Amino acid sequence: MTEPRNPGMSAIPQNNPTQTETSAQAVEMDPVEYTLRKRLPRKLPKRRNDVYVNMKTDFRAQLARCQKLLEGGGHREICVHGLGLAINRAINIALQLQASSQGALQLAANTSTVELIDDLEPEDPDEAGEPMTRTRNNSAIHIKVFYPVPQ
Repeated sequence: MTEPRNPGMSAIPQNNPTQTETSAQAVEMDPVEYTLRKRLPRKLPKRRNDVYVNMKTDFRAQLARCQKLLEGGGHREICVHGLGLAINRAINIALQLQASSQGALQLAANTSTVELIDDLEPEDPDEAGEPMTRTRNNSAIHIKVFYPVPQ
């Protein structure tokens, strides 16, 4: 069994019939000859009370932004969105908000699958084939953090 020449490209499907590419194209593709470019995910509608969590921004800064929206922003609810690796961070932010409010906030979580598109561009445009795209799925979470309506 041979090891992939470039470990970063080992996730490229070679003979997967569920892909949109034909299996003949997938067999001819050499992972070393292509550069993987990940496109940004399609965003949900951006409202003032939407918070998109990522792994690059400091956790405390994201938490402070959520607290500011709930306390000083005049919003009774916010929606915290996390994609892929940021799912754990989104959950942690929601739980921290609930804990800091002494139980006054409630949470409602929904999960989904987001389709992402990657571009495979040839390293050498003269020698290699044409650019290709592939789709993959990634998990997402959407947590509604809100003050319940008083009875």
